[in-house]
Amino acid sequence: MAEEKIIMTQEGMEKLEKEYRHLIDVEKKEVIEALKAARAQGDLSENADWDAARTRQAQIEARITEIEHIKDVAVVMKDEHRGGSRKAALGTLVTYRRGDKELTVKLAGTVEANPLANPPLISSESALGKAIFGRSVGETCLVEASKPYEVTIVKIEAAL
Repeated sequence: MAEEKIIMTQEGMEKLEKEYRHLIDVEKKEVIEALKAARAQGDLSENADWDAARTRQAQIEARITEIEHIKDVAVVMKDEHRGGSRKAALGTLVTYRRGDKELTVKLAGTVEANPLANPPLISSESALGKAIFGRSVGETCLVEASKPYEVTIVKIEAAL
């Protein structure tokens, strides 16, 4: 059975690679030093430093494995907006109007989504992402959420 691909922006892939290198080159080395220091304290059965370092080591290894998997199945999408398209695509900033409010989001892949970022990175697979993806300025579209609502696209621009 073929595994589903993860769609990402080039920027998202670069951030993921940077995190991966940091985990390998910095974090793993730091946790090894912490384990050595904890082991030097003697009895490991009741050593909180040892337990904390082992827990951190497991977290780092799990994240490294997760990133390796993402990199194996990821498909980096080209920024279609730079090519002259005026449609909402991965990597574009989309300003939309909902009622009397204007909001700006950046379309991203599912593993890149971060609603707390500024501007929020929304997945192209989310309800809002699906509604605005491929749409043009001036279009009104229905966001099929638990309580559906309409948005009108005001502006689309390439993210910096």
